[in-house]
Amino acid sequence: MKIKTAEFVISNTDYRICPAPKMPEYAFIGRSNVGKSSLINALVNHKNLAKTSGKPGKTQLINHFIINKEWYLVDLPGFGYAKIPKTLRAKFHDMISDYLTNRTNLMCLFVLVDSRHKPQPIDQEFMQWLAEKGIPFVIVFTKGDKLGKVALQKQVENYKNEMLKEWEELPQTFTTSAEKKMGLSEIATYIEHLNPHFRKVI
Repeated sequence: MKIKTAEFVISNTDYRICPAPKMPEYAFIGRSNVGKSSLINALVNHKNLAKTSGKPGKTQLINHFIINKEWYLVDLPGFGYAKIPKTLRAKFHDMISDYLTNRTNLMCLFVLVDSRHKPQPIDQEFMQWLAEKGIPFVIVFTKGDKLGKVALQKQVENYKNEMLKEWEELPQTFTTSAEKKMGLSEIATYIEHLNPHFRKVI
């Protein structure tokens, strides 16, 4: 799929005022500083669509973008490690869980994890929650350019093996680098293949 247009639609804190669920929707989420905004910008070939910041945890709203006038991309707030007050963190948790459990046109959630790190409890707990709620998701390994090819393959394999201690079956995975544009066409193709199933989902 070639991404021709990417436009900002709306930012909010309440799933009830998100755009009408008339198009398929794909959301991106990950821990603070996982490279989410950079990956989104690289995916849609737009330098400043999602706001990047040197300070982790800067995405604090549900941000909707419309891609090719055909589907929504959603940039969700990061979780963990953000230097924000606990009360605000709890508010983010409620906002994200409300969105994920109520958004009827959500086709898939892309859960981003840093390819350099072993499985983190906060990621594992979140994915377990997604599975329990029946929310479809895939895992996206980011910053793949920070490791050599062999080291990257080994790290991803180790991550999967660690997950298999708790999971019978793993979700689909993508290994990416926003800087090197690695793995982005695979994500775009995955979305393209899911889009025709939209009417069957809602």
